[in-house]
Parts: sequence; C-alpha cells; structure tokens
Amino acid sequence: MSETVASQEKDESAQAGSGGTDAAPAADATRAERSSEDQLVREGDIAGDYLERLLDILDFDGDIDLDVEAGRAVVSVDGGKDLEKLVGARGDVLEALQELTRLAVQQSTGSRNRLMLDVAGWRSQRRSELTDLGRTAAQEAKDTGRAQRLRPMTPFERKIVHDAVAAAGGVRSESEGEEPRRRVVVHPAG
Repeated sequence: MSETVASQEKDESAQAGSGGTDAAPAADATRAERSSEDQLVREGDIAGDYLERLLDILDFDGDIDLDVEAGRAVVSVDGGKDLEKLVGARGDVLEALQELTRLAVQQSTGSRNRLMLDVAGWRSQRRSELTDLGRTAAQEAKDTGRAQRLRPMTPFERKIVHDAVAAAGGVRSESEGEEPRRRVVVHPAG
C-alpha cells in the first residue's frame, strides 16, 4: 500500500473516531463500494481489450462502450454492419461470445464475473420484446384464468419475463423443464 493511501486511510479513520459517531463503518463501506466499482471497471477494460482483438482478427468494425450497471460490468459493441454475425440466431452466438469474454476476464483477474455483453443493440432490443411478452402473458393469464406456457428461453430471457410478470401483479410465474428446453409458465393468482 502506498504511503499516500495509507496516510489518507489513517486520516479518515482518525476523523471518523473523533466525531463520536459510527462514521468508520460508513467509510469502510464507501471504500468497499469504490473497490467493487474499480474491479468492475477493470473487468470491463479487460473485456473491451479482448473484444477489440477479436474484432481485429475478424476484420469487423465496431465501437466498444464500457459501463457498470446493477453491480456488473456491461460491454456493448455497436456500429459495424457485420456485427449481426456475432449475435446469431436468437442470440446463440452472442451467448457463446459472452461466455468466452467472461472466461478471458476470469483468466486475467482470477475471479468469476457477471459481465454482460451486448452486440449491435440486440440484447437491449430483446429485453424490450421480452418485457412486452411477459406483460401480454400476464394479462392473458388474468383474462382466461389459464396458465400460459411460453416457448423455451435462455436464463437471460426468462429473468426478464419473470420480472415483467412480477410487475404486472395478479399473476405469478415459474420456470419448468430442463435446459435447453426450460420455459416460463405464467399462472393466474389464486
């Protein structure tokens, strides 16, 4: 630890103790959040470098954007006309690429990560479609009083549908089946 950082932490500790309050736990929590955010930014940078090398190998154009959302690094690749090839049918290539990118980050950091990858805006568009699907299935379950079984989905897709159903109220949802045929079932409440 550098002298400056050690000195700063010592000063923060002394200030926290002299105020007669429990500011030390708050300072520790702030440092932990900052450290967590720094780790997520580092994961995003590693993923961005990995994806830049991949795009160069493939000779694809694309702009890489790094962000941190909901406690995970989010990497988006946009801009090139060839990028849809990296999404594949129903996002299957994107899922595989996300796993490879997560592995590259894990190899570099030594720890697991929850990195989210989006290519050509596919995931954000899909999120919107699935939210609408969840709302529609919830309404249909309410109107008909019968369970609505949706087609098989990835864990990412099911999570979005479950969230949309939960927000609708008056219905509940569950997943059934085994991967890769696991699906969401929306039941009327009661």
